[in-house]
Amino acid sequence: MEMVTAQNGNSSLLWFFRDRGFDDSTIHEMFRKCKRLQDTQRDRASENWAYLKTIGIQERKLPSIISKCPKILTLGLNEKLIPMVECLATLGSKPGEVASAITKFPHILSHSVEEKLCPLLAFFQAIGVPEKQVGRILLLNPRLVSYSIDSKLKEIVDFLASLGLTKDGMIGKVLVKHPFITGYSVEKRLRPTSEFLKSVGLTELDLRTVVMNFPEVLCRDVNKILKPNFAYLRRCGFNDRQVAALVTGYPPILIKSVKNSLEPRIKFLVEVMGRQIDEVVDYPNFFQHGLKKTLESRHKLLKQRKLDCSLSDMLGCNQKKFLMKYALLQGSA
Repeated sequence: MEMVTAQNGNSSLLWFFRDRGFDDSTIHEMFRKCKRLQDTQRDRASENWAYLKTIGIQERKLPSIISKCPKILTLGLNEKLIPMVECLATLGSKPGEVASAITKFPHILSHSVEEKLCPLLAFFQAIGVPEKQVGRILLLNPRLVSYSIDSKLKEIVDFLASLGLTKDGMIGKVLVKHPFITGYSVEKRLRPTSEFLKSVGLTELDLRTVVMNFPEVLCRDVNKILKPNFAYLRRCGFNDRQVAALVTGYPPILIKSVKNSLEPRIKFLVEVMGRQIDEVVDYPNFFQHGLKKTLESRHKLLKQRKLDCSLSDMLGCNQKKFLMKYALLQGSA
């Protein structure tokens, strides 16, 4: 790798970077990526670097943040950085949220409060996201600030409306639940997943239920994830109607690992508990319970007591209620 010299970079800044542990290839790349570094004074860079530490960003994370967005060191501290950080701080509810958002997506600091952040916040409020939740969406998925409202975000909102999520605040609730849905392409990802779900028997109402409760399913690849899981459920002996009921009742069933999550639970249900596979259709949440912590321990206690009950009676309550229900608090005598 050629040495970075003063000719292809500002020499005082060059030493600023070297003092902070940047290697020459990274420095070279930063100067190539951000032409404004050439004219940036070392004092400004030092001031901005120091400011980022004061807002809770750990010094060891700063090289990675700056190498992703070197422009941060060129911005006016009082004109750009402080207003953006203060605005983000008003959106957060927990300490550390703003520092975490900047670490995830450093470019958020290079956007303008007036031109980018304010219109984005107004857009979310207009589609019914409660004011307190707008901040949660943005701080969880800070990349949102780089999306175009007109071409990208409106397209997502229109797509969700086309699924029938048109009542007050429904779309806002979906975005609060899974802000990352905004990063996917409607045509390449969201529409194909919704069409697949309809093709395997989910009604429009089922689909709305799935999207409201667990929007992540829409974001997964049909061929790599949804189809293999669907095929596995069919191999287990569930018919289309039952698969639709399972997916609607517990949408993660289509994205959980077959090998590590679904298969061990179904095996346990049939081989150890001696139950019919159809029983989980009435209680799809069976798949969310921990195998060792809940399924095995509760089954063992019921077996000791020679008690029979439905899956929902066995699993649809916390441990204390379960023990009271089956009079197990008196010990196993």
